[in-house]
Amino acid sequence: MPGSALLVIDVQRELFAKPTPMHRAEALLDNINTLVERAHAAGAPVVYVQHSSPKTIPLESDGWQLHSALVPTSADVMVRKTVGNSFEDTPLHAELKARGVDRVVITGCVTHGCVKATCLGALELGYQTTLVADAHSSYSKDAARLIEEWNKKLAEAGAQVIPAADVRF
Repeated sequence: MPGSALLVIDVQRELFAKPTPMHRAEALLDNINTLVERAHAAGAPVVYVQHSSPKTIPLESDGWQLHSALVPTSADVMVRKTVGNSFEDTPLHAELKARGVDRVVITGCVTHGCVKATCLGALELGYQTTLVADAHSSYSKDAARLIEEWNKKLAEAGAQVIPAADVRF
């Protein structure tokens, strides 16, 4: 679809090193990488967003780095953020508008934090918003329930919620 971009939110080493493991980590990473390949093949922009905070994920630290399963290309867009919503106080909105993007496909970590906040931010800015139902996760012991809950709530808020297999660019 012309005008689509893939957002990969906070898939960073620190989030995969928590005492409670990332829920379905292998499937999450596989789905995201499949979507990245599909976006690249369609010529759609891929944006990697990285969160930093002095107390939890210091900028440029080992934990701040993208998970080793992700391999951005030089054409991919890198965005740094310090709050949950990837659009707040970042160049993301301007980058997407400059590329003619009106639809964002959202993946990443964590479901009830930055993924939720970015979905709501995208909707507020008027983007057609697709949340990939099986390509976002959390390291919470309640992750399966949270994923189901936020898939439902974000669909009610206006996001299209579909599995990775059904996403087209």
